[in-house]
Amino acid sequence: MSGLDSAVDGDDAAAGDAAARVEEAETRAEDLRNARERLSAVESEIESIGEAAVVDAADAYRKAAQLLDRYEGSATGTGDFQAYVEFQDTFLGLVEDRDDTPASDAFSAAGERLDQRRLSESDFDGAREDLEPAAAYVDLLDRREDAAEAVAKAKRDARLCRRALDEEIDERAAWLAVGEADLDAPVAELTDPIEAYNDAVVEEFDEFYASASIAAVVDFLDRTEAFPLVEFRSPPRDLREFAAESPDADEPIPTLLEYADYTGSKLDHYAEDPGLLQTTVAVHRTYLERLSGEPLTVSLPPPPREELRFRARELVSLLGRFADEETVARVRTVRDLTRRDDYRTLRRATRAHQELDADELAAVQSGTAAAELERLRGARDRLVTALEGRGGDA
Repeated sequence: MSGLDSAVDGDDAAAGDAAARVEEAETRAEDLRNARERLSAVESEIESIGEAAVVDAADAYRKAAQLLDRYEGSATGTGDFQAYVEFQDTFLGLVEDRDDTPASDAFSAAGERLDQRRLSESDFDGAREDLEPAAAYVDLLDRREDAAEAVAKAKRDARLCRRALDEEIDERAAWLAVGEADLDAPVAELTDPIEAYNDAVVEEFDEFYASASIAAVVDFLDRTEAFPLVEFRSPPRDLREFAAESPDADEPIPTLLEYADYTGSKLDHYAEDPGLLQTTVAVHRTYLERLSGEPLTVSLPPPPREELRFRARELVSLLGRFADEETVARVRTVRDLTRRDDYRTLRRATRAHQELDADELAAVQSGTAAAELERLRGARDRLVTALEGRGGDA
């Protein structure tokens, strides 16, 4: 694939991602508007009747339907006379004198149908049909509840989409900020000395760790605490005590870790204080095994000029404890990079090459990233407007 083809593909990928995010935002905003419209319509319908009246009719219908279901078997035919009396008293008391209740004719018709000396299952079925107009008020309240839940869900979805948009916007803004660097700057003049130093210091620390006594390594780690830009994890207190007091502290860490795996009888032949070794070295195995020269390295992209200058000064003071002159010279070379007039330019260019992949760089260089950033910001503004609409709380 040619460089031009790669750039075009990168633009297409960036545009596709942004277009999908914009489309989702528009969908979420439209879903929220539609859900609010449905809720508004059903609320207006309830308001035109009266909230109390709708609730009264729905409540009366639910109770009447429950009574029909409960007594149909016992109050019909030649069944339980006591059940028949209870049903008549309760049901007729519920449906009578409901002139002020919506669907009052439905309640009245059901009452007249069941005000008989003897009831059949067909009478109960007929009463259910009579009450159907009142069921509409139950449905009205159910529709309002469903609409309110739909609004709540649409809000949640819109908020999640807004967060995703914010992340996308921040990412593309970062692309542009990084991509403003001079991508043709000779970054190797900055990165090569840093990588050479990093490789050297890691190798030398590994040798120091493998061959020096645990006392020497712990002493070095203690010394780093006076240098805030070199962030080794402090040795645990009991490990410090072991390194300072144990007769086995002149052994290298890998050897002590190997000893810690021995059985008691075997360890007696190798360690002068087997019990202390097992209760200290073995307990801190993870800490000891994770020690590396990484805290002594310089990051890529490197830190700002002054921070790197101070870090290099600390490193020079520390490296004499185990590193040779060549490695110390390398860190001095890294320190001297901060004196370059173009350090900031090289650092920004290094950051761009380190943090952006080929597609992202292509999107920045072609202007696609800037255009898509504006589209994403516009979509977010419209989504926020939808969230801040009637009944919304962004």
